[in-house]
Amino acid sequence: MSKHAGPNWPNPDELRKDMEEFFSKKYGNGVKLGVLSSEPDQARTADEGTDVKDEPLDIRFDYLPRDIKKYLDRFVVKQDDAKKVLATTICDHYNHIKRCSVKGPCTEYAKQNIIMLGPTGVGKTYLVRTIADLIGVPFVKADATKFSETGYVGGDVEDLVRELVQKADGDIRLAEYGIIYLDEIDKISAPSNVLGRDVSGGGVQRGLLKLMEETEVSLRTPFDLTSQLQAAMEFQSKGKVSRSMINTRHILFIVSGAFNGLSDIIRKRLGAKAIGFHSAARKLTQEQDYFRFSKSNDFIEYGFESEFVGRLPVVVSCQELSVEDLFQILKHSEGSIIRQYINAFEAYGIELIPTDEGLYKIAQKAYEEHTGARSLVGVCERTFREYKYSLPHSPVKRLEITERLVDEPDVVLQEILDSVKDIRLEEMDREFNTIAKDWSEQNGVQIHLQPEAARMLSEKALESGDELKEVFSEIFKDFEHGLNLIRQSQGVQKFEITPEVVKDPQSTLDEWIRSKYTVSSRQ
Repeated sequence: MSKHAGPNWPNPDELRKDMEEFFSKKYGNGVKLGVLSSEPDQARTADEGTDVKDEPLDIRFDYLPRDIKKYLDRFVVKQDDAKKVLATTICDHYNHIKRCSVKGPCTEYAKQNIIMLGPTGVGKTYLVRTIADLIGVPFVKADATKFSETGYVGGDVEDLVRELVQKADGDIRLAEYGIIYLDEIDKISAPSNVLGRDVSGGGVQRGLLKLMEETEVSLRTPFDLTSQLQAAMEFQSKGKVSRSMINTRHILFIVSGAFNGLSDIIRKRLGAKAIGFHSAARKLTQEQDYFRFSKSNDFIEYGFESEFVGRLPVVVSCQELSVEDLFQILKHSEGSIIRQYINAFEAYGIELIPTDEGLYKIAQKAYEEHTGARSLVGVCERTFREYKYSLPHSPVKRLEITERLVDEPDVVLQEILDSVKDIRLEEMDREFNTIAKDWSEQNGVQIHLQPEAARMLSEKALESGDELKEVFSEIFKDFEHGLNLIRQSQGVQKFEITPEVVKDPQSTLDEWIRSKYTVSSRQ
């Protein structure tokens, strides 16, 4: 059996027939379903006045390329060439849409879909998402590896377009001007030496090719039971199924990937002689430096179909981030992860103070993981995780991110906790004495905490992190009734709370009651 063999999936007509039989058995023969088709142009016509218009929506776009790059500079460090290319392409694309909204449908424009090259964690996705936020259009991101040619093994590429509508809160017209971003596109290259049916390579490329050119995508999927049931209910109520479509003419497609091995293809084409890993040229030139010399033939040799490459005329190359770049991201980027941790500590009343030395050490540790800016999150989490757990229960109100704190977070944390422990315990001792005084007044029997007992209570509270009143109430929950019995029978007005009482309060109370009643019976 072929490894690609699967269940015998019904076509739309078979699905409709099966559903009709099910509804007929349950509700009678009066239930009939409309014809539901997988082809958009075979769908039933829309209700009157609801046809999708061809004219573009009049959207507001008044940015210049430098405006967009300046905005990106606030969030993304480095990648200046990539920012310039993206800014110019975005302006071309949305200025074309704006022009067509005035003049009517335009046919002279070739859509400038984009292919982005660069290692992981250099900000490819962040650049595109930030642009979409600036413009105010819906943005959808997905990994190309989750799709397959038929949609049975993986997802259907048309689902990307449908998701745009969801991101636009159901506004189909707005969704038609959104941005679809596909990461790991290099993983669906189809090498020429692969025999047999291709499930996740060339077939997916052809599916995306149709979307990137221009097509009508139905918002109802023929193999989605929910969509079929919605259509069935609509047919029962209106007598027909409305045509709900989205046009991909003005949707901008951006694909990206690390493209490992592409530099070798480019280097070979350029005639570079130093291909060996240990050669001097390889040491002097980063792999990503070759990406800016990429041409269509390089992508075709890499495993992409010529038609697919032809629909991605704009190539954007992103460079690997250095330690200095990561440091600048931490210190200056408006999207810096350090801002998130500053806010997290602020919620506990703790001021987190970055220093250049501390941030640079974080950048160094992140660089060693070779995953770009993504590694900053992991390094910060490992550094500050225990601090976020322990410091909120301490009197610490100020924490400085030093180089030593990043290098030895556990050691520094213990030193901080040790330095404030005695101060905090003394404060807690006084608070427990106040709680004991209030308890005595409230219950009509006086208790006195010996210093050692108060300290033992403080240590329990410090270790558990519970509120002081909760710790006190848990230990002395039965003492009100017991001490009052003793006071009434013996007239004792004051009770000393020793460390032994705190260690085993219930046994101590039982012993007190037993001894007092024994004395009373002898008298």
